[in-house]
Amino acid sequence: MSSTRNIHDQRLADAWATLQSHADAGLPLDRDASRLAFADPEFLLRRETRGIRIQLELLKPDLEQQAHGIENTIVVFGSARFRSEEEAAALVTAAEAGGDAAVIRRARALARNAHYYEKARAFGKLVAQYSAPKDSHDKLFICTGGGPGIMQAANRGAHEGDGISVGLSIALPMEEAANPYVTPALSFKFHYFALRKMHFMMRAKALVAFPGGFGTLDELFEVITLVQTRKAKQVPIVLFGSEYWKKLINFEAMVDEGVISPDDLKLFEYADDPQRAWDVIRAFYRL
Repeated sequence: MSSTRNIHDQRLADAWATLQSHADAGLPLDRDASRLAFADPEFLLRRETRGIRIQLELLKPDLEQQAHGIENTIVVFGSARFRSEEEAAALVTAAEAGGDAAVIRRARALARNAHYYEKARAFGKLVAQYSAPKDSHDKLFICTGGGPGIMQAANRGAHEGDGISVGLSIALPMEEAANPYVTPALSFKFHYFALRKMHFMMRAKALVAFPGGFGTLDELFEVITLVQTRKAKQVPIVLFGSEYWKKLINFEAMVDEGVISPDDLKLFEYADDPQRAWDVIRAFYRL
């Protein structure tokens, strides 16, 4: 019996054959007008092809997540600098042995904040354990920026809860590889910050923001602004670490000065415990 083919099944077999024959013939791989356009990196990196690169950066993570059944995510932001309690304690010991006051001060700050790493790790595990027995449509997946610190902790917790998780990292001069707990098939790297932030929101059903620096603030206020202006549907926004956030940002002062409304304070909630953060999300969706 002859095999049948799906008329909608598009293949690039002929294109790949062309590329292979080019290589087999020993033809140079430097810039060549005769090269296939999609196999010409110099062409794709021209200023005029930026729109194509933006489209590809939108499509690739979207299609891959679809293929892995990633429909709903909980995005976890936070400092890339925080360390686990074990690692932070080792850094303090090494710093104290060295005797440099500035190094000791930084190491002790990491140790003081290491509990946030452990709480992000516990939160990631809660989400993964909830989703494990669910049908794919009802699963929630941890999504982070793919880097170290709080991002690693959340991905690590999901991994320890036998779940898969997403990492959306950014290509930077000082950037390391994605943390080892991101599911490899769901580890994406971006050139454009804007596309990366769009992907954070495309599937986000909640945002949990742990203490962090400029990047965390950028991402947090982007989401709050989108929800406030109704450019995005309302989702639970949890500020984890109430002492940190209330010390850092005086939202009540913004209300007093009339730059936001009292109702805008309802766009987010505070939490200091992983279970509390998870309960806020569960209550919002009546899970």
